[in-house]
Amino acid sequence: MEYTEILINIRKILRSLNLESKKIQKEQGVSIPQLMCLDYLGNLEDFRSTQVNIARYLNLNPSTMSGIVDRLESKGLVARLPNPKDKRTVFISLTSNGAKLLEASPQFLHKRLSKKLEKLPYPQIEQIKSSLIILVECLEIEEISASPIITIEDPISLKPNDSKD
Repeated sequence: MEYTEILINIRKILRSLNLESKKIQKEQGVSIPQLMCLDYLGNLEDFRSTQVNIARYLNLNPSTMSGIVDRLESKGLVARLPNPKDKRTVFISLTSNGAKLLEASPQFLHKRLSKKLEKLPYPQIEQIKSSLIILVECLEIEEISASPIITIEDPISLKPNDSKD
């Protein structure tokens, strides 16, 4: 039996993720995890969150999250603000420059894919899920942690929240 078509399609997916990542880095000057951090803040009512909550949402470890925030802060895209109610807590807040960059950014691949998947009939969604489970099992990668956000920068990790930017 011929499996080349399956491998080619997997490669197309990986290549499209890589191309999107490079395009965003070149055009926006930020990595996809950095842009995802800005996107998360931009979708919050008050445009701010704690670093812990951002890390949890992005499925990143604290040191990685700290590096992302450091780089975004040095570019003037976020600001660290003290919490007036709790001096031990610092808010990460989206700046006006961060909001402008976010507005000019293309829609993430995972958002485009989600919109397309929403339009598919339920049996087709189940078929895709089953097929992907089979592929994961064939590759013996069930133990690798992953977030629902698609990026090429996602490092391979066997432990949850054990990633780098």
